[in-house]
Amino acid sequence: MSKTKTAFITGITGQDGSYLAEFLLSKNYQVHGLTRRTSTSNYNRIKNIINDINLIPGDLLDQHSLTHAIKEAQPDEVYNLGAQSFVPASWSQPVLTGEFTALGVTRVLEALRIAKPDAKFYQASSSEMFGKVKKTPQNEETPFYPRSPYGVAKVYGHWITVNYRESYDMFTVSGILFNHESERRGLEFVTRKIANAAARIKLKKQQKLKLGNLKSKRDWGYAPDYVEAMWLMLQQDKPEDFVVGTGKTWSVEDCARIAFDAVQLSWKDYIETDEKFMRPAEVDLLVADPSKAKKVLGWQPKTSFEQMMEIMVKAELKRERKT
Repeated sequence: MSKTKTAFITGITGQDGSYLAEFLLSKNYQVHGLTRRTSTSNYNRIKNIINDINLIPGDLLDQHSLTHAIKEAQPDEVYNLGAQSFVPASWSQPVLTGEFTALGVTRVLEALRIAKPDAKFYQASSSEMFGKVKKTPQNEETPFYPRSPYGVAKVYGHWITVNYRESYDMFTVSGILFNHESERRGLEFVTRKIANAAARIKLKKQQKLKLGNLKSKRDWGYAPDYVEAMWLMLQQDKPEDFVVGTGKTWSVEDCARIAFDAVQLSWKDYIETDEKFMRPAEVDLLVADPSKAKKVLGWQPKTSFEQMMEIMVKAELKRERKT
């Protein structure tokens, strides 16, 4: 059976990249992924599909390697998911975050413009761009007011994508995705941190969990649902940007309650707040208005927040029982 289309993914070893690669393989795509040369390879999330994809060495900091990778892959679709994506780390590494998360987008777009200008391009924008929100809920028209070096870098990535669309008549779009989590999330992210702690405390491997602002609210969804929205954006006749989220908010406290309920424990007995986990500038309330995505793409989330947290806790129990 011949492959239908070819896709190229930066950040293929990350949460979204691994789910997107699996999704595209299910659609009979030929999938290429960019991989950085490091002393230890991080292929854990793609180990089940490693023989079904082609990994091309390159780096978002290196223009030549990106141009070469695009020339080699000759993709119909490019998904730029590679970034320094952990918000707290962006304060301790603001310049590096800018290099990967902002200028990295320009380098991929330049590689495309030079080597495959007819390819369709997806940029992973972020709800963190809204930051200190000007209105609630947030849609495609809401002004940006980022509150972290990460958010600022994402705003640059978003606008340079618009710029290439308008300057070079390229099919470039941004998906403004609200928080989306899964059992493949890094342990530094709060949802995974909570799910892991609930499992470890249940198994008596850990006694307490320290967190930052328990009242902080986010619009959280399940990552496998969100990669479909990315794909749908590149199947449209004209390039447009879309907000993708659930339209519902949950607090960090809600997240803890649901996770600990899943292991028949009360979160209040095990969670403490710690100043060191508080952000220098907090984003208090992010909630999506995904009505355009629903109307134009026919997209809506399939997995509820409660279901997602239960999936994550079950995965942590399974993991922790093995170690």
